[in-house]
Amino acid sequence: MVKKIVYFFDKLEDKVRITLSHRPILYAIVGGIGIILFWKGVWEIAEVFPILHGLGSVVLGVFILLMTGLLVSFFIGDSIILSGYNREKKLAEKTEMEVREERNTDECIIEHLEAIEKKLDAQEKDKR
Repeated sequence: MVKKIVYFFDKLEDKVRITLSHRPILYAIVGGIGIILFWKGVWEIAEVFPILHGLGSVVLGVFILLMTGLLVSFFIGDSIILSGYNREKKLAEKTEMEVREERNTDECIIEHLEAIEKKLDAQEKDKR
C-alpha cells in the first residue's frame, strides 16, 4: 500500500515538474507558496509546545541541522566551502580573462566527456 502511494506521488511530481518547468514564473510562485505554507505550519505546531519558544527552538533547530548535515551546507553552501579548500577566488574577484579561461576549460572538458561517451556507446553496440 505504501509503495503504491509513493509511486503515485512520484509520478505526479514528475508530471507537475515537467509542466511547470515550461512556465518558470508560475513555477516560482507555486513553489514559493508551498514553502511559505510549509513553514507556516511548522511555526504554528512549534507554538503549541512551550519549550520551543526562544532558546529551546534555536537549540533544537541547531541540533537537528547538525545531525542531518544541513547546517553548514544550507547557510554557507558547498561551492563556497570547496572554493575555499581549492583556494579559488570569488567570481567578483576574478578578471574577465580568468572567467573566460575557466569557461573554455569547462567546454573542453564537456567535449572530451562527450567523445568518451560516444566511444562507450559504440563499444556497447559492438557487444550486442
